[in-house]
Amino acid sequence: MSMAESLVRWRYRLLPDHVVGEILTKKWIDSVIPFTALVILCAIFGSIVPGFFDLATLTNLSGQTAELGLVVLGMTIVMVSGGIDLSVGSTFALAVLVTLYGMNVEQWSFGTGLLACLGLGVVCGAINGFLVGFLRMRAFLTTLVTLIIYRSTFDIVFPQVSTRIVTSGPDSPAYDFLGFGTIWGVPTSFVVFVVIALIIHLVLSRARYGWRLFAVGGARRSAYNAGINVRFILFSAYVLCSVLVALSGFFFSARIGSAASDIGTGLELQVLTATVLGGISLGGGRGSVAKALMGTVFVLVLSNSLLALAVPGPVNFLILGIVLLLSVLLDVRWVKNRHKILRSVYISPTFAKMPQAISTAPGAPMAVNDRLKDVGVIGLGVLDGAEDVIFDRQDRLYTGSRQGEILRFQPPHYTDSEVFAHIGGSPLGMAFDRDDNLVICVAGMGLYQVSPAGDVKLLTAETNRSLTSVVDDSTMKLADDCDILPDGRIVFSEATVRFEMHDWYADALESRGNGRIIVHDPKSGSTRTLLSNLVFPNGICTAFDGQSVLFAESWACRISRYYFDGPKKGQVERVIEGLPGYPDNINRASDGTYWLALMGMRTPALDLSLEMPSFRRRMARRVSEDAWLMPNLNTGCVLRFDENGQILESLWDQAGEKHPMITSMREHKGILYLCGIFNNRMGTLPLKGVDPDWFSSDSYWGKKP
Repeated sequence: MSMAESLVRWRYRLLPDHVVGEILTKKWIDSVIPFTALVILCAIFGSIVPGFFDLATLTNLSGQTAELGLVVLGMTIVMVSGGIDLSVGSTFALAVLVTLYGMNVEQWSFGTGLLACLGLGVVCGAINGFLVGFLRMRAFLTTLVTLIIYRSTFDIVFPQVSTRIVTSGPDSPAYDFLGFGTIWGVPTSFVVFVVIALIIHLVLSRARYGWRLFAVGGARRSAYNAGINVRFILFSAYVLCSVLVALSGFFFSARIGSAASDIGTGLELQVLTATVLGGISLGGGRGSVAKALMGTVFVLVLSNSLLALAVPGPVNFLILGIVLLLSVLLDVRWVKNRHKILRSVYISPTFAKMPQAISTAPGAPMAVNDRLKDVGVIGLGVLDGAEDVIFDRQDRLYTGSRQGEILRFQPPHYTDSEVFAHIGGSPLGMAFDRDDNLVICVAGMGLYQVSPAGDVKLLTAETNRSLTSVVDDSTMKLADDCDILPDGRIVFSEATVRFEMHDWYADALESRGNGRIIVHDPKSGSTRTLLSNLVFPNGICTAFDGQSVLFAESWACRISRYYFDGPKKGQVERVIEGLPGYPDNINRASDGTYWLALMGMRTPALDLSLEMPSFRRRMARRVSEDAWLMPNLNTGCVLRFDENGQILESLWDQAGEKHPMITSMREHKGILYLCGIFNNRMGTLPLKGVDPDWFSSDSYWGKKP
């Protein structure tokens, strides 16, 4: 390897660019911008506003946070559901009016005043919710109209009772404690607000109602098709919003004790600025309590600091309007381009130098031929996405489909088929255990088991998290192939922890060690990772020695052996390197050797590009996916090798007419069965000079009567 190649290799080893993309996929990344803006804002005003960090200033800020924060939380609930409520300022004014009149003039008790205030919130929210949720009116125009109605009601009533409110006072110690009391030096209203915020956080993130709220906001029609009562969810969101706004008005009344005719005016601007700046999406389906709180504190710090600097009120609102405009612009652009930006950053190719390919010249064991040209065909028009094939003791054939079904074909001609089980996802590699249970790797779902009666059971979908991983890689993304160890444990490959099934080609572009080998013990239910940092580990097969497993690394074009028992326990050995194609499934042969499927062939252009990570990065960012350099999947090949890795023979479909992509093969009673995940059929090839009664499960568990 040249000095330049060594430098490139070490550059990508020491500076793992993929970490940047993984960080950007974290949920908290949306909060980085508002948090950074808040820190900068506090640093700026803390240096120019006298007494910014004084205890009295912070105490006053916490009281205001409780009041504005409740309104922002209410708006958050509505916006998460995909709506908006412009009437929060008018509802707030009515709540203050009812509270002050009841507590000051009518001398209500604390409980009566609180119930009356919250009742007003229920009424206002029910009106908005009924119009938007049940009558399907547009939220923006509807709440704009109710804003006018509620504000007009306040303007009519307030002048008639304002004098009596000012000349009277409440007679409720609890009411006074809420407005002026403290708990361990913290304003009572702020403590209550924190409790309410925690409850709302738990509801949004842990409760079924919160999940449905996000579902409605994210895709209303899909939520309806999933059986969610969309109208009720929207109705309840507006009711909860107005109740929180009314409670905020109750807090404000207890603290201030009076009101002006312009109370609540402009509150909509403050609340919308806080929610959007905090990261609550205007499009719905995205938001959190933490984001709402950050936006609330930002708006209060900005407004109070501008007032402390004697900035006129109109200028204050002008600045808030500019901040809101920038926040909306950022939200719209981020939502629109989020997937494109993340994908261009997330895909992070690394340096990989492919070894010299094994010769396919005439006379070599890997010589190109047409031995698969005239294979028989079964399942034509029935199969779609059959990645693997296996047989039970009654000679019945099993395979998966793109629809998430396990199909079973009846012998001897395998023309009649039935749906044996429906799992979902993409069923890939399969194996039978000692008790004739069918174990299946399902991409995107994990490891499953189907009993002889057709009962489906999830074995595992998680393993231990990698200590050095930025993202939580404990959940399996692409469980690929599996086999059973002599003690009953299940060993299987997860091809990549970074990409889903539909993005497998992105992993090929990276050619990074994103895969791992996992073992699951059905007896204890434990699952753990055996090997990691593998380059798309694919096929896996328990060796005849009973102490090791053979596994394929597709993009590295090699076969390796891992010892799970014996004197070499825990060691990995290379068996075959420099394959001319990309290895897939490995299965036992009747003579003690192994069959290996090559799902595609290497190309000089792709091999060369693996040594140029920056080129592949630019290609991922600037070229559409259908124009990327890809593995050649149009030429199918099967080869047979022995324990030492010596290739004994190869079977080709050079023209790609019968099986352009071969992902697996299985020898069964003198016939080799071929399948490919992109093919709509399965091939059969009679083998010469093999045991016509050989059955693969017998080589694992012995013959059964």
